[in-house]
Amino acid sequence: QVQLVESGGGLVQAGGSLRLSCAASGRTFSTFAWGWFRQAPGKEREFVAGVNWIGEDTYADSVKGRFTISRDNPKNTVYLTMNSLKPEDTAVYYCTIRLTGLTGTQKEDYDYWGQGTQVTVSS
Repeated sequence: QVQLVESGGGLVQAGGSLRLSCAASGRTFSTFAWGWFRQAPGKEREFVAGVNWIGEDTYADSVKGRFTISRDNPKNTVYLTMNSLKPEDTAVYYCTIRLTGLTGTQKEDYDYWGQGTQVTVSS
């Protein structure tokens, strides 16, 4: 059984930074793709960033240049480093895995999900 556990969320002022982590257990994850999505109250869950099995990353336009996704295969962990945070980045952030190894931008593309971690950016 695959389990994903996110950590690192919290409250930060606009312009600040946070780093989210997501640790996976239950299988070998080096050939999988990772993704980060977020969901704000009353809104659909949206793609934030993804990294495929060979380390190529993809970002939503809204976070490009501010967020960085990275993976540490030996630790079965993915990170999302978020800089220059804005109030509109406030959401629950979810990490996810896609078994095929290819990055997708739709939540239906992914197979396993974490429980989410809250990020709140104050103005």
